[in-house]
Amino acid sequence: MRAASLGEILWDLIGGQELLGGATFNFSVQLSRLGHDVSFISAVGDDDRGRRALEAASRFGLSTKFIGIVKDAATGIVSVTIDAQGQPSYVLHRPAAYDFAVIPEQQIDPDWLYHGTLHFIEPRIYALRNCYPGARRFYDINLRKNSYTAPLVMELLQLADVVKLNEEELVQVQRMAATSHASIETFCRDFASRFEWEAVCVTRGEHGCAILIGNDYQEVPGVPVNVVDAVGAGDAFAAAFLHGLSQGWPAAQIGAFANRLGALVASRPGALSAAD
Repeated sequence: MRAASLGEILWDLIGGQELLGGATFNFSVQLSRLGHDVSFISAVGDDDRGRRALEAASRFGLSTKFIGIVKDAATGIVSVTIDAQGQPSYVLHRPAAYDFAVIPEQQIDPDWLYHGTLHFIEPRIYALRNCYPGARRFYDINLRKNSYTAPLVMELLQLADVVKLNEEELVQVQRMAATSHASIETFCRDFASRFEWEAVCVTRGEHGCAILIGNDYQEVPGVPVNVVDAVGAGDAFAAAFLHGLSQGWPAAQIGAFANRLGALVASRPGALSAAD
């Protein structure tokens, strides 16, 4: 499977440490580790953090040929706070180099295009939303404070073929769409029908996930684990989810596999410890 991923590479500032991350970067590393051809499209600044980011990406086995180097913006950083349950909150510092990513001239022809939301809040990036029209689109919502609008989210939902969101984002999407559903299953079925999605997944932390693929709906229990921090766990889950879809697995098998990879990441510090 060939995938193009468009989004952020940045440094997570956690408790005095700098750990390389960014939702799209984390996803790309994990998907590459699962054996797929990943073209990660982003940018770093012409600075020390940018150089270290490129070196680290290479160590993780991810190609850097589509990560541009820009002189007018610094490599991205985000301040991360971890609560007592290991759940992160984020403060993004922008503009950042990844806001200036450009679609490479080299032909990629991906089977899938993966992206989140925050990259598209910048007007200069609007032209990229319709790139690779032949690719199926995997929209991993990843809502971040001050980095989305309701019209933007609804537009990206309309363009998507597959969607991943968490329970909190489910509530926010319902509010944006002025809808209400009695259960996660009714939400998944209603929105999949409305937007013609192939599949939708709702992650539920320690409670696992809910997945709808076609008419196959499953709620898959989580994997018990001592959570160190959950940074990157959802991104690893997304990579495992797409891997399972590409293999034609049923919803229950995909959920079990994705839950395990997400739990592994949550049991270790930082987003990419499990990729070492």
